Amino acid sequence: MGLFKRNPFGHILFLKLWLIRILGAVSHRRFKGFNSLKIEGSEIIKNLPPNNVLFVSNHQTYFADVVAMFHVFNASLSGRTDNIKNVGYLWRPKLNLYYVAARETMKSGLLPKIMAYGGSVSIDRTWRAEGKEVNRQVKMSDVSSISTALNDGWLITFPQGTTKPWKPIRRGTAHIIKKNKPIVVPIVIDGFRRSFDKKGIRIKKRGILQSFIIKEPLEIDYENESVESIIEKLQFAIEQHPSLLKVIPKSELIKEEEQNKERRWEY
Repeated sequence: MGLFKRNPFGHILFLKLWLIRILGAVSHRRFKGFNSLKIEGSEIIKNLPPNNVLFVSNHQTYFADVVAMFHVFNASLSGRTDNIKNVGYLWRPKLNLYYVAARETMKSGLLPKIMAYGGSVSIDRTWRAEGKEVNRQVKMSDVSSISTALNDGWLITFPQGTTKPWKPIRRGTAHIIKKNKPIVVPIVIDGFRRSFDKKGIRIKKRGILQSFIIKEPLEIDYENESVESIIEKLQFAIEQHPSLLKVIPKSELIKEEEQNKERRWEY
């Protein structure tokens, strides 16, 4: 690797390499120490092509979800199956791994700015800005940035666009799929909002069993399938379809509401 070689977004890969190594070493005990991360399906990661792969997941914290994915993906690529033992897998991490994030979030402090250099594809949300509901046009530069990331490597996105559960899938994700025709890999996570604060930085509780399930790529007819059909597939794949609410025990919903109240008091 050349000392000043850059990726398509202008980031110096040598700096990104050391950033991932350092942040990975610091964060490792959050998933393998203070808490326990149970992983399923990581063998799927090893068989994916080097680019044009889109990971879709439910969302529970701003940053911990993405950090966990960096750990799991790199551990799998280094030959580990369903575990992140021995953080040495971050010595040679996948540098063309990106994630979609709101631009205002990634500019909200020093740590978010540092993490943005690690792989953020920052976009302007069309439905919310500065805590208020908005309705604005999609920026073509944001669409282009997402395509650039997929052409170069793997991209993580949270299609609900919020850490609140059971919210609808944003139509933009389906349009991205139809336009770029990526391999779409669903991920379902749990336990993160019990482990961390909303930002995913402060440890709220220890000894929490976090789950991280990687599913088989979705079968999608890019040319003929409708946006609505793709959205429904995504909802079921990341286990956020409204019909699934009916099969969740009432006790779990009460527990979720209590956790939401705790977060409201914290912020």
